[in-house]
This record gives sequence, structure tokens and C-alpha cells, in this order.
Amino acid sequence: MSERDDFGAFLVGFIVGGLTGAVSALLFAPQSGEETRTLIKDKAIVLKDQTSETVTESIEKAEAYAKDAVAKAEKLLEDAKKKANEIAEKGQVMLEASKEKVTKAIPQTKKPAASK
Repeated sequence: MSERDDFGAFLVGFIVGGLTGAVSALLFAPQSGEETRTLIKDKAIVLKDQTSETVTESIEKAEAYAKDAVAKAEKLLEDAKKKANEIAEKGQVMLEASKEKVTKAIPQTKKPAASK
């Protein structure tokens, strides 16, 4: 989760820095209105391309994290099933052993058949 927070902070800093640089360049550049509009248009295109690349990278990272999370969840589920089966087998062995002990402990007495 820390990587996501760091990446989000980077993305916000990147965008704010880009906008700040563009505004500073416009305010301090001694250019005509036509040149300024052209510069704004060019900077907007560059910023759009950079944002598009950043979004694409973010989507790819998110997909990779999601696949990794699914794989880990499947592994955990598989491990849990194995443990449950092991416990069930041990329980069955203990049950059989207990039944055997009880059977040995209780004497098997037969009542004589009553004659009429």
C-alpha cells in the first residue's frame, strides 16, 4: 500500500510541477499573444502525452498487482484446503483409535438366552 501512496504523491507532484512550470514560462516570457497561444497549445499536447503515458503505466501496474493478488489468494486457498484435509485425516485416525480403546475397555458380555 505504501508504493501506491508514493506513486500517487509522485503523480500529483508531477502534474502540479508541470502546471507551475508552464504558468511561470508564460508569465515571464516576453512573447506576443500568438506565440504564447502556440506555446500553450504545444505544452498542453506534451502534458497530455505525459499524462497518457503515466495513466497507461498506472493501469499496467494495477493489473500486475491484481494478478499477483489473485495468485496469492489462490495459493492461500490451496494451502488452507491441504491443511483442512490433513486435520480431517488426523481427526479420523484419532476417532478410530478412540473407538478401538472404548471397544476394548467395555467387556463384551453375552446374556444367556432365556429358555421357555
